[in-house]
Amino acid sequence: MTTRAFRMKLKPGTVDEYKRRHDELWPDLARALSEAGIYDYSIFLDEETLHLFAVLKLWPDHKIEALPAKPVMQRWWDHMADLMEVEPGNRPREWPLQPMFYFA
Repeated sequence: MTTRAFRMKLKPGTVDEYKRRHDELWPDLARALSEAGIYDYSIFLDEETLHLFAVLKLWPDHKIEALPAKPVMQRWWDHMADLMEVEPGNRPREWPLQPMFYFA
């Protein structure tokens, strides 16, 4: 198992809509995430800065690198682009986070 964490950023005034869209996650996107080997995926919001902190776990045989090429992933990015800071192609900007402490 591998754990990855990263930061993203919302645009002002988009918190409620971001939450609503994730509460209505498309079934085909959920399936693509699972098929890529992602499980136990959480996103947290810092309301003061509008930074999103994502933490996900990957199975050892994950295929997360193939996820950006999937049409459903690209449609989701297009669907979310008006709410977040994005790269060309509407992929959300991600800043990797380094593990500093773990307690089991």
